[in-house]
Amino acid sequence: MQEIKYYSLNQFLREKFGEKVKKLPLDAGFTCPNRDGNKGQGGCIYCDAKGSGTGLYPAMSLKEQIEFFLAHWTKRGYKKFIAYFQSFSNTYGEPDYLRRTYGTILNYPEIVGLAIGTRPDCINKEVIGILKDFQNLGFFIWIELGLQSKHDTTLKAINRGHSFEDFLYAYQQLKSADLPVVVHIIFGLPGETKEMMLETAKILASLRVDGVKFHALYILEGTPLAKLYKEGHVKELSLEDYAELVGEAISFLPSTTVIHRLTSDPPKNGVLAPLWLLEKNKVLQKINETLREKALYQGKNYFPLT
Repeated sequence: MQEIKYYSLNQFLREKFGEKVKKLPLDAGFTCPNRDGNKGQGGCIYCDAKGSGTGLYPAMSLKEQIEFFLAHWTKRGYKKFIAYFQSFSNTYGEPDYLRRTYGTILNYPEIVGLAIGTRPDCINKEVIGILKDFQNLGFFIWIELGLQSKHDTTLKAINRGHSFEDFLYAYQQLKSADLPVVVHIIFGLPGETKEMMLETAKILASLRVDGVKFHALYILEGTPLAKLYKEGHVKELSLEDYAELVGEAISFLPSTTVIHRLTSDPPKNGVLAPLWLLEKNKVLQKINETLREKALYQGKNYFPLT
């Protein structure tokens, strides 16, 4: 039996619920403050019109999406599900609207959890209160914060619209409320060196975050990033470099941090680079080979701060 090198989401969910659990990716029609003019226009430079999500709304209502995915995965043997509000910033709205939107899951007893993807600057006391209400109803809750990088120069360059300090404040608010936090980071962002990327992983290790999602930057046609790429201002990571970055980053993380994702999952059409990302199994295989060849495993290089 192959040695497990990291604490995967599948393993965590089986331990938590005693069986396999499937996430349902949902688009509830939200937007982001760096899209609607509150903090900027156009969104992050790597996002297309779908906002790194499913793009199902408004063609399918939230109810239709839930029932479609439930039917699909129930036929494949799943009995428990987590509603994952994925597209755009899913805490960016009026409290009553958020409560009604999340409340859609109350009609489906198969849904045992709620995962909310959002930005650090879209967390406040009202949002936390709503999430706590769902937690108190018995739902397993986690919040996914898009950090992407700890470096403010990078966050400004990608039109992120928030700072690392904003992230820390939101993270501390959520943790004080006993709400688990999963953090997204991207390797290969414009201008970042290997050392800068690993610094981001190290700060997450020092915070002992509940979960991490690793992404490789990919360039989609029609985005501001695509223009920079075509002008030669952005270089793509190689598969080998990405696998080494992920392997080293995993070694810094404490063994309690759940690895929710090892690689990006780009759309099949419109990707300019890197094309190796379209072969997900190949990417996962390379990461696992790198872990094995370099004798890396989660927690190997984790040194808690005193």
